[in-house]
Amino acid sequence: MTATWEVARPGVFDDVPADVYHADPVPGGSLSSSEARRLLPPSCPALFRHYKDHPEDRTTTAALDFGQAAHTLVLGDGPELVEVDADSYRTKAAQTQRDAARVAGAVPLLPRELETVRAMAKVLREHPVAAKLLERGRPERSLFWADETTGTRCRARLDWQRDSRPGRRVIVPDYKTAVSAEPRAFGRSVLQHGYHVQAAWYLAAIQALGLGGDDSAFLFIVQEKTAPYVVTVCELDADALALGQALTRAAIDTYQRCEEDGRWPGYSDDIVHISLPPWAADALEDASHE
Repeated sequence: MTATWEVARPGVFDDVPADVYHADPVPGGSLSSSEARRLLPPSCPALFRHYKDHPEDRTTTAALDFGQAAHTLVLGDGPELVEVDADSYRTKAAQTQRDAARVAGAVPLLPRELETVRAMAKVLREHPVAAKLLERGRPERSLFWADETTGTRCRARLDWQRDSRPGRRVIVPDYKTAVSAEPRAFGRSVLQHGYHVQAAWYLAAIQALGLGGDDSAFLFIVQEKTAPYVVTVCELDADALALGQALTRAAIDTYQRCEEDGRWPGYSDDIVHISLPPWAADALEDASHE
């Protein structure tokens, strides 16, 4: 990682390396969408603080490598992809190649994985809406701004910023790989992973930096990871975005409060009363009739 990197002013930057962005190049610290979600249930401020303070505890998995590789081929920007000459990572030699690639900042892939991400990129380029969304623009742009209410420094990294046209609505596409791109299934993923918070966060960034108005749109390009690599383009409805905006506000306010207090609490400072799920009562009733 480039240790000399710092971003001390708001703006849009094209040349911030991914590892620098994720390590947070803002003096005094800033908050990203994924970090904001770590402040909110089912996480808590204590887990957020540990995540920020101990980057060495973050692990890279094969699933993360695969997602990064797909991003690289679809967006045309990202780390080098290194093919590991093996059919699995069972052997020490394959593990050594994999680890060396990661240390060098590259993404290791088994041959079948590389073939898959290439096929995914081809299918996406043939989708009439997704392909058009990724025309004429710039990948991996880093945005830095200050929250107007608290002054909290914030950051976001756009997968793709489309070239702007006067009088045209700003649309921000975001690429996701998924087990299922079926709309209802992806809706469940939105709630599970907090993608509605991400959408609200990125739209706030666009508006804060004057890149778009309140009619800007955030679209998810969702692609399945198994053949035939189906693609669906999704936009959250107004209710989902409103919830994302409320949670964004809650996360920033929580961050500001914890910074001021110098205290990052866990799930609760009080005694928590726990109820069993409804099916537990049914199990008790069944047992009483035996």
